[in-house]
Amino acid sequence: MDGHSMGIETTTLSFHNIHAHGELFVNLFKARRRSFIVRNHWDLPEADGMEFDQYDTPASRWIAVHDGEEVLAGIRLTPTTAKCGMYTYMIRDAQKGMLEGIPSDLLYAEAPVDPKIMESSRVFVSTSVPANLRIKVQSDLMLEMISASRSLGAQQILGLVPAVWSRWIGRLNMKAEPAGPVMVIDDVRVQVAMMTLSNEMH
Repeated sequence: MDGHSMGIETTTLSFHNIHAHGELFVNLFKARRRSFIVRNHWDLPEADGMEFDQYDTPASRWIAVHDGEEVLAGIRLTPTTAKCGMYTYMIRDAQKGMLEGIPSDLLYAEAPVDPKIMESSRVFVSTSVPANLRIKVQSDLMLEMISASRSLGAQQILGLVPAVWSRWIGRLNMKAEPAGPVMVIDDVRVQVAMMTLSNEMH
């Protein structure tokens, strides 16, 4: 997409364009493994040094903030209308009690199934990102998430995010509301938030 200073750029990956991005797709899944399995000790599926699950399907998009082929941060976007076998999207399946380790009372209301709402999940920023670049990397990640969601027709994004989400969002002048209680999952404070993509955002 658009390049930035320091060689940092953001790319939205899909099954349609992964062939054009070399190792980036594989490197994103490897960076996810380092973040969630190695660092957070989450019990997740892995193979060939990559972390993945049942929601990594052609329905999803993956956002990478990267310096060349090195992935610095990432997010997965899944339509809330997605369906693959018995699974739909992570937050909804958790609410139905299908996902071990995620409480079923994570939402205040019934999980939406709406073409105008995307789910964001697997949000991470690599520990290799130096402190002076973290805010830029977080901002690039969020702005690309908004852009990609908009291009898919979304008006809102539902995400299970670190409980510090309001700090990130405040910096970007975005509107978001808690959609569920703050919970501790595997020693990480998280919360479901609903972000509204306002028309003023560019």
